[in-house]
Amino acid sequence: MSISAVRHSALDTIFGVPKPLIGDIHLPPLPGTPRSRGESMATIIERACRDAEAFAKGGMDGVIVENHGDIPFLKPADIGLEIVAAMAVVAAAVREACGLPMGINVLANGAVAGLAVARASNARFIRVNQWVNAYVANEGVIDGESARALRFRRQIDAQDVAIFADVHVKHGSHAIVGDRPVSEQASDVEFAEADVAIATGNRTGDAVPESEIGAVRSGTRLPVIAGSGVTTDNARQILGALDGAIVGSSLKEGGVWWNAVELARVRALAEAVKPLRERG
Repeated sequence: MSISAVRHSALDTIFGVPKPLIGDIHLPPLPGTPRSRGESMATIIERACRDAEAFAKGGMDGVIVENHGDIPFLKPADIGLEIVAAMAVVAAAVREACGLPMGINVLANGAVAGLAVARASNARFIRVNQWVNAYVANEGVIDGESARALRFRRQIDAQDVAIFADVHVKHGSHAIVGDRPVSEQASDVEFAEADVAIATGNRTGDAVPESEIGAVRSGTRLPVIAGSGVTTDNARQILGALDGAIVGSSLKEGGVWWNAVELARVRALAEAVKPLRERG
């Protein structure tokens, strides 16, 4: 099978269903981070597993574990071993609890850390917010991690861990200079060996604009999924144009990312996109 064919089959290989829905498990602050309230790892694991079970019961096709509570986030080189260790323990428990294909997102832009967690917890993919090029974010100037990450992935024998890469990442000015259209950035993601491209809105919970979807689609042959802003109300429209979605905030109590997953919201989303998924 050609490299191109392997890339294009990433979603099918991992999830085995059309237009997969991936539930985002936003972890509370991990030990050692500024907002940590001193919760034990047992408490953090229990909460994450409850969210995972709700996603599975409600009809999601996968989950992704993310250290979203570790605000403000560190740059990749500063992410500590305590974060990698904590996320690996949580992720392994989540996988056992829900049985769904699982991904990892270590913030901010922790591709190497994410691969380490994925390898230890048997995750199927990682999400990387800046895979190529560079941009200015809350954390400062963030460089693309593809060169380091791909070498590390080979070193730890994790070639089966797929790369889901944001094209035009939220929460940043997106580029050091503004002379690169989104379509070219999408091409860069494919060139740098990503398996799936991600299109997002400007901030957590913001829907992906139609113009953004079109720009990303025009620049890559990779599968493209939504990385933010999918709700029960807009899911048919967005999933009609994309190949899947990572969904978090809209499935939480009150629509707020730090709350627990609400089963009724998950079921409503799965039901809303059922006609699209049946058509493939």
